[in-house]
Amino acid sequence: MAFPLREHTRLPKKEVRRIVEEKLEQVGLKGATEKMPSELSGGMRKRAGLARAIALDPKIILFDEPITGLDPIMSDAIDNLIIHTQKYTRATCVVITHNIASTFKIAHNIAMLYEGKIVEFGEPDRIRNSPHAFVQRFIRGEASEKDGIY
Repeated sequence: MAFPLREHTRLPKKEVRRIVEEKLEQVGLKGATEKMPSELSGGMRKRAGLARAIALDPKIILFDEPITGLDPIMSDAIDNLIIHTQKYTRATCVVITHNIASTFKIAHNIAMLYEGKIVEFGEPDRIRNSPHAFVQRFIRGEASEKDGIY
């Protein structure tokens, strides 16, 4: 957790520790400063990763499949954490996910990719009402003959 602060700043150890504790508390891991990664659950590891990512107060935060492998309750908690992080840090958060429910919950704008191109972009309501066949199939989770899976 302290690595980016030690590597990219000249802050004294006491200040590094204060920031680590603050960021861990921000992601719901107050008191976890001394825990080793092996002592953390999957959801706790994701939150610790987020704390590490925000340690240097970035302007942009990238999340790559942040809820993959988590149960529905922890997935919702991570979605809420992403929303809270964006509000608290005022950073631009870019989330790459295949989970449409999560997308509609956390996104201000959505870009839908198909065959390497953005086929739809806009607020969640625009995506929900998109006339693009792939976007509608993706939202409903429907395969087609074109997908070659029959």
